[in-house]
Amino acid sequence: MAVISCLSPAARCSLLLTVAALVLVLSHGAHAYGGYRAGLSSSFYDSSCPSTRDIVRRVIQDARVADVRISASLIRLHFHDCFANGCDGSLLLDDDVSSGIVSEKKAPGNYKSARGFNVVDNIKRSLEKACPGIVSCADILTLAAEISVELAGGPSWSVPLGRRDGTKTNIESADDLPSPFDPLDILQKKFKNMGLNGIDLVALQGAHTFGRTQCQFTQRNCTARQDAGTLVNLDAVTPDVFDNKYYGNLLRGRAPLSSDQVMLSDPFAATTTAPIVRRFSDNQKEFFRNFAASMIKMGNISPLTGRDGEIRKNCRRVNMKYY
Repeated sequence: MAVISCLSPAARCSLLLTVAALVLVLSHGAHAYGGYRAGLSSSFYDSSCPSTRDIVRRVIQDARVADVRISASLIRLHFHDCFANGCDGSLLLDDDVSSGIVSEKKAPGNYKSARGFNVVDNIKRSLEKACPGIVSCADILTLAAEISVELAGGPSWSVPLGRRDGTKTNIESADDLPSPFDPLDILQKKFKNMGLNGIDLVALQGAHTFGRTQCQFTQRNCTARQDAGTLVNLDAVTPDVFDNKYYGNLLRGRAPLSSDQVMLSDPFAATTTAPIVRRFSDNQKEFFRNFAASMIKMGNISPLTGRDGEIRKNCRRVNMKYY
C-alpha cells in the first residue's frame, strides 16, 4: 500500500487520505464480487425506470405458474448470450436479411433447445409500456437470470445494469458454446477465453441444479422407447429448486451430463475442479456466494455501454435506422 506524505496543508492532506481510503474500499469490493464493468451500476435505472426489477419479477412469476422450467431456461439464455459476442442480447435476434442478421438461435448449442424467448418478449413489452426506450434487452436477460435463481430458492445479488443491445450477431462464436459433451480441458479453455477461472466454471455449472435437458444430451442417452427430445431432470433430487444437491449428485456419479461429471471424473479434476465440487457439496452458503460472484463476473463479459449499441424496441430485431 502506498504511503501518503502530508506535506501540504491539513485540509488537502485529509482529502487525499479520504480519496485513498475510498479507492482501497472500492478495489476490495471489486475483487470480492467480480467487479463492476465501467458504465454498469446496480442503480442505473433508479431514476429512469425505477420499477424495472419489479416488472421483470412479475412477468417471470406469472410464467412460472404455467411452466416451472422457465427459470432454468432464462438463466441459460443469459449464459449463452454472454458466451457469444458478450452480454449484448445478440442471442435474442431473429434472422433478418435486410439487416444482415444470421440468428445465433441456429447454433448447435441453441437450436431447438434454447427457450424462454416469449417470456423475454413479454418482459420487454411490459417495460416499454412503463418506460419506453429505456431498458435494454441485454439487461433484461441479466435481471431475469438473477430473479429466476432467487424465485427457485437460490441466492439473490445486486445486478450491475446499464448494458446496451448489440446490432449484430456472431454465429461463429455461438457455434463454440460449451457443449454437454466437452471434456474438462475444453471446458476450462472455453471458460478461460471468457476471463472465467476454475471456481467460476464449477460455480456456473451449478446452475444445472434445476431444470431439464433432452435425453439426447445425457450420458446414458435415450432408451429405446424415448424420443430424442424426451426431458430428463438435471437434478433428480430437487429438480425445480436452486440448491447444492447438484454437487452431491456429482459425488455419487449421477450427473446426467458428461460435461458435469468430468469435473470429478477427469484425471486432471483431482487437482483442479474436484476439490471445489466437494466444497460446494459440503457448504451451500459457499456455493451461493461463489455462484453470485461468478454470475456478476460473467455478466461483465464485453458489455456495450455509453453510446455503443442501442436500446432495442423489440428484442428480436434491431431498431430501424432512418437516414
